[in-house]
Amino acid sequence: MAPVEGLHAARSRGRNTRQLVHEALRSRIVSLELEPGTAISENDLAAELGVSRTPVRESLILLADEGLVDIYPQMGTFVSRIRERDVASAQFIREALERAALRDAVGRTTERDIADLKALLAAQEEADRRTDREGFFRLDEEFHARLMAVSGHGSAWPVVSQAKAQLDRARRLSLPLTAQMTRLVGQHREIVELLEAGDLDRADEALCSHLRLVFSDVEKIRARHPELFSDQDAPVRPRRETARRGGSRRET
Repeated sequence: MAPVEGLHAARSRGRNTRQLVHEALRSRIVSLELEPGTAISENDLAAELGVSRTPVRESLILLADEGLVDIYPQMGTFVSRIRERDVASAQFIREALERAALRDAVGRTTERDIADLKALLAAQEEADRRTDREGFFRLDEEFHARLMAVSGHGSAWPVVSQAKAQLDRARRLSLPLTAQMTRLVGQHREIVELLEAGDLDRADEALCSHLRLVFSDVEKIRARHPELFSDQDAPVRPRRETARRGGSRRET
């Protein structure tokens, strides 16, 4: 979670406490610092962050609305397990917006745009070489945000980013798969080359295949770690970790 002193500094600049707590918790969940199924303690979080229980409780309600936590009366609050239907819904939103943006990008992309995208590809290759998964994920996000900016629809990226929290958890779990980052860089490179060539149909096909890779990845991850997934809304046996202790990030 964001350091307590950082949260206090942001509060001193007038930022809303509930918003800050929500952002900090959301980041921990999406990054898998808090694994699916982890129990969350309002009291521990409030003490850790130096805030009252009210903004913590309000933040958890917002996260429940996003499908990132499950709140069960008399049982407690838990980081939600990944539901494939939620991944599919997030993928639908992402694909619709990114493919629409790409269509507008073809034919208007400048040499500087292509150079910026190729620089991101080089940085991704370096992250792959170092097996820097967290760095690679950030660069992957930057690449897709830049693609939307090239189209003139950069302001739509926050909409995509907000909608794909469930998708991002699955994407992070997929990175340890064999040669996954190398494969993603190759797909990114193909998209850039087709964009540079002005080939709309093939660029759209390449982006679509790239974005849908997550579905086959989810099947592989679920086979290895079924405890992280759920197809039901009913509560399941919670994990023993609490939000204060955090969950350990998995290697596959």
